[in-house]
Amino acid sequence: MSAPEAVEMINDGDGVFLGGFIGSVVAESLAKAAAERFEKSGHPRQLTLVFAAGQGDGEGKAANHFALPGMIKRVIGGHWGLVPKLQQLALDEQCEAYNLPQGIISHMLRDSAAGKPGTYSHVGLDTFVDPRIEGGKINAISKDDLVKVIEIEDQEFLFYHRLDLNIALLRGTTADPQGNITMEEECLVVENLAAAQAVKANGGKVIVQVKRMVGRGELSPHTVKIPGILVDAIVIAHQAEEHMQTFAELYNEAYVGLGERHSHQHVHRDLDPKKVIARRAALFLQSNAVLNLGIGAPEVISNVAEEEGIIDDFVLTVEPGGIGGAPSGGLSFGASAFPDAIITQDQQFDFYDGGGVDQAFLGLAQCDIHGNINVSRFGSKIAGCGGFINITQNAKAVYFCGTFTAGKQDIQVQEGKLVIHRDGEALKFVEQVQQITFSGRRAMKHNKPVFYITERAVFQLTELGMTLIEIAPGVDLERDVLAKMAFKPHYQLPLKLMDERLFKTIPMGLKLEPTSR
Repeated sequence: MSAPEAVEMINDGDGVFLGGFIGSVVAESLAKAAAERFEKSGHPRQLTLVFAAGQGDGEGKAANHFALPGMIKRVIGGHWGLVPKLQQLALDEQCEAYNLPQGIISHMLRDSAAGKPGTYSHVGLDTFVDPRIEGGKINAISKDDLVKVIEIEDQEFLFYHRLDLNIALLRGTTADPQGNITMEEECLVVENLAAAQAVKANGGKVIVQVKRMVGRGELSPHTVKIPGILVDAIVIAHQAEEHMQTFAELYNEAYVGLGERHSHQHVHRDLDPKKVIARRAALFLQSNAVLNLGIGAPEVISNVAEEEGIIDDFVLTVEPGGIGGAPSGGLSFGASAFPDAIITQDQQFDFYDGGGVDQAFLGLAQCDIHGNINVSRFGSKIAGCGGFINITQNAKAVYFCGTFTAGKQDIQVQEGKLVIHRDGEALKFVEQVQQITFSGRRAMKHNKPVFYITERAVFQLTELGMTLIEIAPGVDLERDVLAKMAFKPHYQLPLKLMDERLFKTIPMGLKLEPTSR
């Protein structure tokens, strides 16, 4: 069918799942056609839109197409940072809005497909998703409780109610006349199979956007990711910009393991605060460890590892399914160059939730005296939790990395010391975080190693609370650290100085200790 014909299948009040991750594997033709139909006819109305990751932004693409008053009744999403138009609808209370962990949504799809009443998980306990705190509700008109606390064999779990979906808008690469779908040119598989099964189990319709059609029998059964028995309509994307591999790249063969394998493309980074942070984090790296690196300062860790010649001593993973290789950034985040494997997103979160990640290095946006971290909401800005809760709650050790303050700043490394010419005006270390995306209390309960790494100070979560363990050379404890915090951390004098190698322009000569894996 054409895209306009296919979206006629969407009825008023339907539950619609939009597949993809940021700008990868997004059925852009279908999302755009659905919005155009509504603008012309006023239908479909009052939809429930569900997405595991935040498909956007690429300036108004993907999930942002649905941000039309009256078109959406409810949104359930894992990451909201790239869907500003939907954010505004939620803030204006023109739709109900929920933020649930990305991994949980992918598992809800699978459990809904199996006819289960919902998903049971420890993920989200003691965070804003916990109904005793916020229940994942974004605004006041979101009245329904999608999450509740239950006990199984004297242990607390969260129960997430099943997803009743009628429509899946998915994407693949090639289809045959029977509707079998392969994904050989997609950089991820994401949750396509689980979503298609969930919708069919509910008697709904599955619409898949592809690049091309081939004849019957031309597809290898091992390459089919969505069987034709689950597909109701196929739409060929005739415009290249509506079937880009990511929102940043039309097609990069390295993301599917093709082409000449060059060594890692190291881009030299001058010694700045983020590189200092990444270097200090790299001192924690262990040989043979399985890692997850977040965006921002944690991304620089791979740059440092390449500079130190240790990039192949550990395995990098990304939450939508990539294992190994070199993860990309920006609007291509989620893709990896020359990955060892690409599994489905729900399978990756099985691995994550089961403790498969040895070390997770993630962003440090806002922290309080209890070691809680907020990366999901700042005033009227709804970033969303994405996979942050799954990863930080289940990784064996967690390292939060970021600058000590926020805002415009001028901080330089000079003669082996940190020199603060101008500090950021916004405090990151606050008395109480606005929203709990990571629970320090829960981490302590489970004896999880937790560190907070900045360019001027390093903290560790201990039984005493936030404990200052290192300070940068050239930094004044009272003026540059304690005066820039809304609470007083525990510490003992004399404080250990951060490794002098962090502040030199030459490589550190880093050698990794083996993990206990």
